[in-house]
Amino acid sequence: MPCLLGCLALAMPRLALVLVWLTSDYLGRAYQTVLWPVLGFFFLPLTTLAYAFAMNYGGHRWTPVGTAAVVTAVLVDLGLFRTGAKSRKQRQITVKGTRVG
Repeated sequence: MPCLLGCLALAMPRLALVLVWLTSDYLGRAYQTVLWPVLGFFFLPLTTLAYAFAMNYGGHRWTPVGTAAVVTAVLVDLGLFRTGAKSRKQRQITVKGTRVG
C-alpha cells in the first residue's frame, strides 16, 4: 500500500495530498497549522508530501532519508514548473506558425 501511494504521489501529487488529508492525520502531525499544507497544495504539492514524510519518518527531526526526499521533491516540483512554462511557450510559437526547433 505505501508503494501504491508513492506512485500516486509522483503521478498526481495533488490528489495524493487530498487523499492523505482525508484519510489520516499524517499532515496534522507534520504541520502545526493548516496554512502550509494549503499553500503547498497550490504551489509545491510533492514537496508538501515529502516534508510530511520527513517529519513523520524522523520523529520531527531531520534525517538523511527525509532530507533527500525533500530535496528531490523540490527539484521535481521546480522542474515541473519549468517544463510547463517551456511547453506553453512552444505551443504559443507553434500556433503563430513559426516553429522554432
